[in-house]
Amino acid sequence: MDIIISGSSGKPIYEQISSQIKGLILSGVLEEGEALPSMRLLAKELRISVITTKRAYEDLERDGFIETVTGKGSFVAGGNLELMREERLRAAESHLQQAVDVAVSSGISREELREMFDALCGEEDRWN
Repeated sequence: MDIIISGSSGKPIYEQISSQIKGLILSGVLEEGEALPSMRLLAKELRISVITTKRAYEDLERDGFIETVTGKGSFVAGGNLELMREERLRAAESHLQQAVDVAVSSGISREELREMFDALCGEEDRWN
């Protein structure tokens, strides 16, 4: 599992970890029932505190992405991945609606907004 921590992202490290693991789960790279590295191992690999990985895993568990079994470890949760995907789609729609609202209130044209969207999508090869 490749987790990349960026000091310039502006997001706390635990959020970077949890969002990257969520992405791996939602994209199917991590499958239902698959074991995650222990919090200690992940902390060691990333050279960060165990407290930080613990916070990331707690957030993932709270959001239903993983399940933790005492003494055995943390595993990708099953059953409700489609529901989680729907929640992510709804969140993306909400952010896009906010962008449209800001554009309309600022006099930004539909074409300019579309160009911005395309430029942002093309900035990184995130879909491949």
